[in-house]
Amino acid sequence: MKLTALVLLFHLFASTLWSQNVLVTDFKGLEPMLNRQNDTTYVVNFWATWCIPCVKEIPYFQQIHDEFTGKKVKVILVSLDFLKHLDSRLKPFIEKYNLTPDVILLNDPDANSWINKVSPEWSGALPATIIYNRSFRAFYEKSFTFGELQTIVNQNLKE
Repeated sequence: MKLTALVLLFHLFASTLWSQNVLVTDFKGLEPMLNRQNDTTYVVNFWATWCIPCVKEIPYFQQIHDEFTGKKVKVILVSLDFLKHLDSRLKPFIEKYNLTPDVILLNDPDANSWINKVSPEWSGALPATIIYNRSFRAFYEKSFTFGELQTIVNQNLKE
C-alpha cells in the first residue's frame, strides 16, 4: 500500500498521470516529446474532439501510424480537450476511431505560457502539427490530407 501511494504521489508531483492508455500531463511533461534528438521522425498532432477539421484528419494520422509501423516514425496525438471530458468524450472518441498511436491529454490551461514554445508560428488554432527529426523540423497550422502527410513523412524518414 505504501509503495502504491508513493508511486501515485510521484505521478501527481510530476503533473503526469496515465489514465487508461491516455497520458494526462501539463506542458512541462509534454515538452521533452517535442524536442527529441534521435533517428526517429515524430509526427505530433494537436487536436480536440470538438474541432471538426481535427476529427476529419485524425484517421490520416492513424493511417500514418499503421503504414510506418516498424520504421522510425512515431505519431503522437495531443488532445486539447478539457480534463473533465476525458471519460465522457476523449476515451469514447479513441475507441470509436480505434486510435492506436500514443494519445496525450494536455492538461495545461495557461496556453499563453506554452504555445510559443511549441512553435512561434502557432496562433493557437487547431489543428496544428509538428513533424520533426534530428535534421528537419516543420510546423503546420492546417488540416492535412493523407497524401500530404505521407509525402512529408517519406521525404524526412530517417532509415
